[in-house]
Amino acid sequence: MEIKTGTKKKQKVVVGMSGGVDSSVAAWLLKEQGYDVIGVTMRIWQEEGLEQIEENAGCCGLSAVDDARRVARHLGIPYYVMNFTKEFRERVMDYFVEEYLHGRTPNPCIACNRYVKWESLLERSLSIGADYIATGHYARIERLPNGRYAIRHSVTAAKDQTYALYNLTQNQLAHTLMPVGDYTKEEIRKMAEEIGLPVAKKPDSQEICFIPDNDYAGFIDREAKERVPAPGNFVRASGEVLGIHKGITHYTIGQRKGLNLAMGHPVFVTGIRPETNEVVIGEGQEVYATELSCHHINYMGMEALAKPRRVKAKIRYAHQGTFCTIEPVGEDRIQCHFEEPVRAVTPGQAVVFYEDDYVLGGGTIQ
Repeated sequence: MEIKTGTKKKQKVVVGMSGGVDSSVAAWLLKEQGYDVIGVTMRIWQEEGLEQIEENAGCCGLSAVDDARRVARHLGIPYYVMNFTKEFRERVMDYFVEEYLHGRTPNPCIACNRYVKWESLLERSLSIGADYIATGHYARIERLPNGRYAIRHSVTAAKDQTYALYNLTQNQLAHTLMPVGDYTKEEIRKMAEEIGLPVAKKPDSQEICFIPDNDYAGFIDREAKERVPAPGNFVRASGEVLGIHKGITHYTIGQRKGLNLAMGHPVFVTGIRPETNEVVIGEGQEVYATELSCHHINYMGMEALAKPRRVKAKIRYAHQGTFCTIEPVGEDRIQCHFEEPVRAVTPGQAVVFYEDDYVLGGGTIQ
């Protein structure tokens, strides 16, 4: 198999190693390309959850350190564990809880990417003399003719991770390498096997790393303590009361299962009203929308939006994308007008704008 090589020699790169096959192969590829590679695992697990973390794999489990250390030894590169527990607690876990308490559905991986895996790791890496940081994400970074750096789709649509990376800054992109984006998952696993990496057959982690049992509401209840939302009313948009819900943190827009409402036909969550502690219930067609508003805009491949522009937008990680026209409607706010209805526009989630293969930018759905 032909390995894509670079021309820069002996520049120092810190590779964020999660103990998985992707970041492990990323470290090997960069070493093959002539970089001075240092492996680092970010310690982000919290002491109070240590017992649970010890029992579960994932990018922030203790097993990640063991696996990453074994890979580093196999590759013959230095390896360290850096402590980012404080940053992870404040920027990811606390943010996650606060968003749910305010009736929004957050994306913790986007927050972790921007503020922990990049902002904190990059700052510390540059301080020890590194030129770059690198990850095992399935994405590519390119500098566009307008001079701006942008994330580009990886060569494999099945594993593309550009959506979760839209919030990276120009400075972060300028100091980042993503060698895995040039290959398919199958090619990456084949490389891992051919060079004898001990994690070649390790399965991918699927859940949110700090909620390995996938019980979001249970996690929020434990973290929020006395601020846990009380049960309240399921209502129609008109205000008609339909029943009692368990607390707004148990629900998200578009949800059908777990409502326990005897309506005789499927109904869906169409809104969450934290100010009145109500969960709004509607019919299937009410879950669809033709426009949305977003704020906290991060511009990546384009400069600040000055006039309407036709783009493709993704409103969640698994969304294939829908064409829309975006226009500025005030400072740090964009309105999106979709050419066909999109399902379950969810406050708190990200909307990411694409043109061709490139991320132009994105924001948080209001």
